[in-house]
Amino acid sequence: MLTRSYYVYILSSRRKVLYIGVTNDLVKRIWQHKNHLVQGFTARYNVDRLVFFEETGSVEAALQREKQLKGWKRERKIELVENGNPA
Repeated sequence: MLTRSYYVYILSSRRKVLYIGVTNDLVKRIWQHKNHLVQGFTARYNVDRLVFFEETGSVEAALQREKQLKGWKRERKIELVENGNPA
């Protein structure tokens, strides 16, 4: 049986606007954001820089983690990004 990967990701704009999402194809999804093919928040605020991601084998776990991260205060999200991606 083939297992599938799911990703929770955080994007940022140059002005440090953050976006959290879930996908099963991280490369394709980031490409869509970079090319402004995703209508709405990310296109409006130019949020297209991948700054953090986590991989899981369960869509339920990915959605739960996304909800958890979205509930965090901005400072905690930034700390998570900086600890995982100091550059």
